[in-house]
Amino acid sequence: MNIEQIETFLDLCDTRSFNRTADRLGVTQSTVSGRLRALETAVNCRLLERSRAGTALTTEGLRFEPHARAMRLAWRAGLQDAQGAGSAARTARIGIQHDLLGDSVAEWVRVLQGALPQTALYVEADYSAQMCSDVANGALDLAIFYTPKPQHDLHFETLGEIAYVMVSTEAERLAEVRTDSYILANYAPAFSAAHAALLPALSVGAVSGGQNAVVRGLLTAFGGSAYVLRQTAMELGRAGLARRVSGAPVIAQPVYACVHLRNRHRGPYRQALKALRAHLEAGQR
Repeated sequence: MNIEQIETFLDLCDTRSFNRTADRLGVTQSTVSGRLRALETAVNCRLLERSRAGTALTTEGLRFEPHARAMRLAWRAGLQDAQGAGSAARTARIGIQHDLLGDSVAEWVRVLQGALPQTALYVEADYSAQMCSDVANGALDLAIFYTPKPQHDLHFETLGEIAYVMVSTEAERLAEVRTDSYILANYAPAFSAAHAALLPALSVGAVSGGQNAVVRGLLTAFGGSAYVLRQTAMELGRAGLARRVSGAPVIAQPVYACVHLRNRHRGPYRQALKALRAHLEAGQR
C-alpha cells in the first residue's frame, strides 16, 4: 500500500469514474485500475464495483474511505513536518475568502504573523466550498470564509461580521435607485437572503456579480447602484466615483473560520482565531 494508491482510491470516491480520475491525476486509465487492484490486494477486499450503471463503492469501500482520508491527512502532515519551512518551525496554509482578502493581503499576513511567530505562511484566496474541502483533506490548515459547508471532521467558529453598504453613481436616496441599472451582488447565500428580505424590489438586477472587485468594476464602468464592502464605499466616495445611498440598510455578512476537528483546541489555532476576531472587529469600527 502506498500514498498514490490511497490518492487514486479517494479520487475515485469523488468522481466514480476511472476516466475522470485518470484525467485529474494525469495518468492512464490502466494506471488507475492497477493502483486500485494493488490497494484491494493490500486490504484483501473489493473496494469498488464497476457495472453498466457506473462505478460504486462496495460496503467495504464505504467503511475504508474515512480511514483512507485519515491516512492521506497524516501523510501530508508528516511530509510537511519532515520538509520543514526554512528557519521557521512549521508552515501554516491559510485560505481566505476573496472579498476578505481583496487588496488587504498584507494586513491579514501581519495579523497571522503576530499570532503565529516562527511560522511560515502560505496564503491564498478561494471560495467557501473549496476551502472546506481543502481543510478536510489537509491541503489547508485554516480557512476564513462566508459559508460553512459541514463535512466530517471539520470544526467551525464565528469570527465576526463584515459590512456591505449601498453606493450609487446616480442616486442619493434609496427611493431614487433605479432597478434597470442596479447591480445585484451575490456574495454569499446569507447575504442574498438578507438582501431579498430587506430589498425585495431590487433582488433582480440588470447584471450581477459574486465578488466585491467585480461589482466595483461594473459600477465604475457602467454606473448605477450596488452593494460593496464598507471600505470600498469609502474609497469610491473619496475618489468621487460613487456616494453612499441614504436610507439603504447595511447588510452584515457573518465571517467564519474552519479548522480540522483535531486542531480545534491546539494553542496556535486558538491564538490565530483570537487575533483574527480582533482584526475583523477593529475593521468594522
